[in-house]
Amino acid sequence: MTSKPDFDLECSNVSKTFGPVRAVDDVSFEIPSGSFFSILGPSGCGKTTLMRMIAGFENPTAGDIRIKGMSVLGTPPNRRNVKMVFQHLALFPMMNVYENIAYGLRCAGAGKAEIATKVKDVLERIALPDVGEREIHQLSGGQKQRIAIARCMVLDPDVLLLDEPLGALDLKLREAMKIELKLLQHQFNTTFVYITHDQSEALVMSDHVAVMNSGRFEQIGTPQQLYHKPASAFVAGFVGDANRWNGRVAEARDGRARVETSAGLTLTCTPGSGQTFRPGDAVEIFVRPEFIRTSARNGQDAANDGAGDDGLEGIVDSLLFNGANSRALVRPPQGEPIEADITLTGGPEDIRPGETVRLSWSPDQALCFAVGTAPR
Repeated sequence: MTSKPDFDLECSNVSKTFGPVRAVDDVSFEIPSGSFFSILGPSGCGKTTLMRMIAGFENPTAGDIRIKGMSVLGTPPNRRNVKMVFQHLALFPMMNVYENIAYGLRCAGAGKAEIATKVKDVLERIALPDVGEREIHQLSGGQKQRIAIARCMVLDPDVLLLDEPLGALDLKLREAMKIELKLLQHQFNTTFVYITHDQSEALVMSDHVAVMNSGRFEQIGTPQQLYHKPASAFVAGFVGDANRWNGRVAEARDGRARVETSAGLTLTCTPGSGQTFRPGDAVEIFVRPEFIRTSARNGQDAANDGAGDDGLEGIVDSLLFNGANSRALVRPPQGEPIEADITLTGGPEDIRPGETVRLSWSPDQALCFAVGTAPR
C-alpha cells in the first residue's frame, strides 16, 4: 500500500501472535486526516492489542504502521507523535489541573511562557477556562475526561488513541460524553482512534467504524453502511439489534431466498452483499425490530400487509416501555419471542400483554447470510 500524506494513520497487513495465538490477523486500514475512526468489537477480539501496536507498546509480528506517511516500526512510544487516553484516565492526583496539563510540555523542555499560553488555550478549547487551579478530586467525571484529553492535545499529537475512555462512567454521563467527544474532535481537528465494545458509542461518534472479530476486520464503513448494509452475519448481529433465525434455503431466485427455519417458519429474505444461495444452503436471517409492523389481530389486518410481505401471528409476552422507543416481545406459535418496536401512547389503542397480534415485514428488510453449505 503506497503512503499518502492525507492519511494520518495507515496499517498494512499488520499481524500479532502470542505463541500459538494470533491476536491480530492481517489487518489493513487507512484513516483520513482529522477524522473520528472507531474500532468496534467484543472483548478479546484483538482491538486493544492493535491499539498498543499503534502506540508502540507492542511490536507487530508482521506488517507496517505509518503515521503521516512515515513508518514507525522500531520507534519507541515516546518518539511517536501519538497520545493515548485510557479508561481510568491516569491523571496525577498530587497535581492540580494546570500542572497535569503542563506536565508533558515541561518534559519536552518548553519554557514557562509557552506552557502558560498553551495550557490557557487548551482549557478554553475544552470549555473549562477557569479550572486550572482546581485539584483533580474537585472535578466531575465529565470534567476529568476533558482534562485527560486536554493533557494529550496540548502536545499537538498526529493521532489520539482512546481505549474505552467512557467505560468507568455512569450511564447518563456516558451518553452526554458521546456528544462531548465528537465536539472535541471537531474542535481540535485531530484524528481520533477510538476503541470500544459498545456499538452505540461507535455509531454515534464516528465518521468510519471498523468491526473487528477474532483478530480480523469484518467490515469498515460509515455507521449507516454497517447498520443498513452489513457485510457478514457477524456484523449484522453485532451492530444494532436484530431478530435472528437459522434455516435452510428451500428456493432461491429473482434476488430472494425462501428459507425453512429451524423454528418451523417459512420466511423470504434478501441475500446480503455478495451472497448467493442454492437450495439446501444453511443461512441466518436478520430482521431489525424497527422494520416489523405490529397490529392487533382482526379481519382487516391481513389487508394492511404490503404485497409479498412476510407475516405471522403471536401473543404479546411483555412490553418494554421506553417512551417513543418502546418494544414488544411477541411469542409466535414456534420459536423464540420476536422483538418489534412500537409506540405506546398510554391510550386504549395500545397493545397489551396477552393480546394476539400480527407481525409483518418486507423481505427487503430481512437480510440473510450463509453460515455453511449443505452437502451437494
